[in-house]
Amino acid sequence: MSAHCMLTGAQPGFGNRISHSHRRTSRRFDPNIQSKRYWLPSEGRHVRLRLSTKGIKTVDTIGVEAAVARIRARGVKV
Repeated sequence: MSAHCMLTGAQPGFGNRISHSHRRTSRRFDPNIQSKRYWLPSEGRHVRLRLSTKGIKTVDTIGVEAAVARIRARGVKV
């Protein structure tokens, strides 16, 4: 579960690594997951969220309260 975004649900994609001789081996495309700490005024505490960079931009747009509400609606504990 380490390469999952708590807000957007972004998770690894899978594909092939193709060498010069065109041999294919499997590889994994991980999302850009960052751990970020936000102040949650309603609860008077900090929360640490594991978000993709797109998720961080979403928090900047909608606010941390709405983002935490969406995360909890997905069933993730904050």
